[in-house]
Amino acid sequence: MATNPNYCDITSEIQALAGCARDNSRIDPDDYVKYDVKRGLRDLNGKGVLAGLTEVSDIVAKKVVDGEELPCEGKLYYRGVDVEELVAGALRENRFGFEETAYLLLLGKLPTKEELDSFTKQLSYYRSLPNNFVRDVILKAPSHDIMNSLARSVLNLASYDDRADDISLPNVMRQCVQLIALFPMLSVYGYQAWNYKSGSSLYIHAPRPELSAAENILTLLRADSSYSFWEAHVLDICLTLHAEHGGGNNSTFTTHVVTSSGTDTYSCMAAALASLKGPKHGGANIKVVQMFEDMKKTVTDWKDEDEIKHYLRALLNKEAFDKAGLIYGMGHAVYSLSDPRANVFKSFVEKLSREKGRDEEYELYSLVAKLGPEVISGERKMYKGVSANVDFYSGFVYHMLELPLELYTPIFAMARVAGWSAHRIEELINMSKIIRPAYKYVGTHTDYVPMEER
Repeated sequence: MATNPNYCDITSEIQALAGCARDNSRIDPDDYVKYDVKRGLRDLNGKGVLAGLTEVSDIVAKKVVDGEELPCEGKLYYRGVDVEELVAGALRENRFGFEETAYLLLLGKLPTKEELDSFTKQLSYYRSLPNNFVRDVILKAPSHDIMNSLARSVLNLASYDDRADDISLPNVMRQCVQLIALFPMLSVYGYQAWNYKSGSSLYIHAPRPELSAAENILTLLRADSSYSFWEAHVLDICLTLHAEHGGGNNSTFTTHVVTSSGTDTYSCMAAALASLKGPKHGGANIKVVQMFEDMKKTVTDWKDEDEIKHYLRALLNKEAFDKAGLIYGMGHAVYSLSDPRANVFKSFVEKLSREKGRDEEYELYSLVAKLGPEVISGERKMYKGVSANVDFYSGFVYHMLELPLELYTPIFAMARVAGWSAHRIEELINMSKIIRPAYKYVGTHTDYVPMEER
């Protein structure tokens, strides 16, 4: 066997170990029904098991009429405030909304102008990395997976924090505000480091204290630091819509679980990042863009509904794109008739597509959003309605903003760290027990056999 194996090598011995594990670890799907286990913490109708209480945000997808639950147009509330009104309010007042959103999530109330100005100054104050951090951490061993790079940077920040393990509320608040401020820098610098390793020029721009989070992302990313008014506002809307989505989504539930163990903020956020990067969670918008790129090559007439339906059926039947049997960007664990974030996105996507001269692509997206639910309901057994979700449009937005694919999920993280922070603080304030669900053993008991008799 090689004395210095490549980390990507999979030897025949490892293949055999994997096969053995597969053969001895299969659970009969019928056992989940037999023992009434809510697989994935959801019932057969897709409804999540109630595992906690929160005041951070509320997702509404059903209404009660005459004692019966009926699907309704989706709504999302941050601390009781309609997210659509948050977006509209910021635009109406010609300002950016993510900072106001972060304040609302963390503190539980809308800020006054003076409170928002003070909070924004705090974010600017913390938008600074330790001396040589870029050189010693980010530029060393850069990764093509910026989410991994971001998680590594977050864990490394603990080494520069003399109070890293202090979980008192003021210290955790300081750490959370600091991480909200730093996530854009850590992500973009991680991308620039990988880009440099791949043969491109390296440029590390400093953030500008007077700019919003959205403006700073574009400033840090682009070689000339330029951006249009509309580009920055659309990105700001993306951050606002992605900032929070209830306690039950995978990464936020991870935040609650890990926080309940009493661990530090850096470990907690790294765990949430690990959850978010999965293609079933934060990585879904990448799959949407890749699916549409394949669709644009396969479908000859982007306005032919029958041809588009044929492609969508091929996706569901594992005959097209990645053969996973999914139409990415369609459907949601909670929403049925509509995802309010997708509804907000749609109007701004249309405006941006006109500005960028990509009207035809927008029309294709609109057709898929219209035809997707129809095709899915015809091919699959449905327990609830299905509609376009936020990932359906967000990837297209990032593509039009000419953001690199590697940063799609990190941008999600730059926003969601605000929600994670609010949930971590809520868990710490109300924490009494470590979160520990039960798993039922369904294997067999066997006698130990001495080595020479096996």
